[in-house]
Amino acid sequence: MSDDLLKRIDLLSQEKRELLEMLMKEDTGSQTTYIAPRTPVEEELANIWSQVLGIERVGIHDNFLELGGDSIQSIQVVAKVNQVGIQLSSNQLFEHPTIAELATVVEINSAPQAQQEPVIGPVPLTPIQKWFFEQNLEELHHWNQAVLLEVQPGQDPALLEQAFGQLLIHHDALRLRFEQKQGTWQQINKGLGETVSFSQFDLSQITESEQPSAIERIATELQSSLNLCEGPLMKVAFFNIGDQKPSRLLLIVHHLVVDGVSFRIMLEDFQTVYQQMTRGEAIFLPPKTTSFQQWSGLLTEYANSQELKQELTYWLTQSLQTQRIPVDFPEGSNTEDSTGIVSVSLTQQETQALLQEIPAVYRTQINEVLLTSVVQAVSKLAQTRTLLIDLEGHGREAIIEGVDTSRTVGWFTSVFPVHLDLEKVHDSLDTLMSLKEQLRSIPKRGIGYGWLRYCSSDVEITEKLSALPQAEIILNYLGQFDRVFADSSTFQLAQESYGMTNSPKATRSHLLQIIGKVMGGQLQMNWAYSKNIHRRDTIENLAQCFIETLRSLINHSQSNNSTSFTPSDFPEAELSQEQLDQLFRN
Repeated sequence: MSDDLLKRIDLLSQEKRELLEMLMKEDTGSQTTYIAPRTPVEEELANIWSQVLGIERVGIHDNFLELGGDSIQSIQVVAKVNQVGIQLSSNQLFEHPTIAELATVVEINSAPQAQQEPVIGPVPLTPIQKWFFEQNLEELHHWNQAVLLEVQPGQDPALLEQAFGQLLIHHDALRLRFEQKQGTWQQINKGLGETVSFSQFDLSQITESEQPSAIERIATELQSSLNLCEGPLMKVAFFNIGDQKPSRLLLIVHHLVVDGVSFRIMLEDFQTVYQQMTRGEAIFLPPKTTSFQQWSGLLTEYANSQELKQELTYWLTQSLQTQRIPVDFPEGSNTEDSTGIVSVSLTQQETQALLQEIPAVYRTQINEVLLTSVVQAVSKLAQTRTLLIDLEGHGREAIIEGVDTSRTVGWFTSVFPVHLDLEKVHDSLDTLMSLKEQLRSIPKRGIGYGWLRYCSSDVEITEKLSALPQAEIILNYLGQFDRVFADSSTFQLAQESYGMTNSPKATRSHLLQIIGKVMGGQLQMNWAYSKNIHRRDTIENLAQCFIETLRSLINHSQSNNSTSFTPSDFPEAELSQEQLDQLFRN
C-alpha cells in the first residue's frame, strides 16, 4: 500500500473513525442467542417473518437476509405487515434488516387506502408490456404463465370455478384487454360481469401411463387459445383422473397481466376463497393495494421527471459492447420450438448454506451470489473479462411515496442491462465482492432503465437507449416456491407438464435464459438455450461450471470464521475497499 494512502487513512477524522466503529458493531453484532419480541409491533413482525421464511422462531436481532430472505419475500412481508395495520416498505426492510431496527421506523395505521371498487378504463402500458409488443412475436396471444396443481380427491369443481370467479372480481388486471389502434397497442380494464373460462376433462377411462401426455396435449391446446382483444385472459381446466385419485387443476394466465409475484398472490387468494366457500363462510380477501392502473399512470409521469433523467448517463454506460457469446451453429434460428433446457441443482444442505450462511459471511444477497457463478462460467466460455447481462427483477420498487403494490396483480417485471467488469478479480471470492459493489451502485435496483427507454416522451432518450448493444444472457431468480402451499393444503404443485406456455413460432429474446428457484428446499437452475444455436454439451459444461463455482463459494463460507466487508456495507463511512481492508487489518 502506498505511503500516500496510509497517510490518507491516518488522516481520517476521528468522527469518521467513530462512525465506522459504530457501524461495524451494528453489522457484526448479530445475536447467537434468541431474544424474544418485547413489544406488540415486534411480535407482529416476528410472526410474519416466521410465516414467510418458514422459520419456527425469529428473534428481534436476527437478520432478514441471513435468515434466507430475498427481495420477493420482502414483498410478501410487506403485504402481510400492511394487513395488520403496520406501514412498511421493502426498502425499509433492506435498510433495517432486523426486527429491532424495523420496529423503530414503521408507522402504525397510516397506510393509504387504495381504491377498493372495480377499476375500469384505459391503463398506460408499462415498460415490460411495451417491450413485449416491440418483439413483434408471431401469435402474441400465446405467451403465458401457468401452473398445474394436484387436488385432493373429493373436491367440487363447481366451487373451484366460483373461487376463480372471485379472483376475476377482486384482481382488476385479470380483466384487462388489448387492442391495436393505428399501429399502437393499448390496454383497457373491463368492468365486472365476465365469467371464468372453466373446462372439465374426464381422463379416468384411459390408462394411468397415458394420462400425463393427455394432460399435456390438452394443456397446450388451451395455452394457445387465449384472445388478447376479447378475453378472458385467464383459463382454468379441471382433470378427473379417477374417483379415488387426486385431480389436476390447470391455471393459465397471459403474461401481459401477471408476473411471478402476481401468481403467488392469486394462488394464496384462491386457497383462501375456496376454503371460505367449502365452510359456507362469506368471501373475505385482504384489501386491494394500489391498482395496476394507478401505478402505471404514476410511473409514466415519473418517466418524464428530472429525477429519472439524471440516471440517463449511468444507463448509457451500462450497455457497452462486449465480446459475444461463442455459438456452435452461427446460422441457427433462435425460436421457442428449438428450446432445450439443462437443469442443475444443489442439495438441501447446500441450499440452506446458500440462503443463510453465505449472506452472513459475505454480507451478500442471493442474486449477487448466483450472478457471480453465472459470470464465472460464461467468462470462461467467452474468454472475456467483461460481460453484458440482463437482470430481471420484480419491478415493484418503492419509488413513489404512498404507493403499495404488495398485493396488486399485474405485470410489473423490470429488465435492465448490467455491464460487469472483471479486470481486477482473481478468484470466485474476488468476483463476488466486486459484483456485489457493482450491483449496489445501480440506481433504484434498475427500475429506471425500462421507464426511460420505453416510456419517456423525449425521443432522443428512447432512441439513444434502444440503439445500444443488447445483452445475450438474462438471469432471473424467482425466489422460494416451497411455501406457496402448506403441507396440509388441499392443493400442491403437480409433476405433469402444463404444456407450452409460449408459441413455438416465437423468437426467443436471449441466447441464454437462466432461471433459478428453490423447490423442495433445493436450488434449481434451468439454463434454457436454442438447439439450433448451441450443442447441449456446451450448455451442460456451462451449467456444471456454474454449480462448481457456487459450491466453492459455499465451502469457502463454511470454512471462513470472519465476515468479509465491502464499502457498500458502510455507505456512511465513504471508504474505498483498500481503506476498509487496511482498517480491518489494523
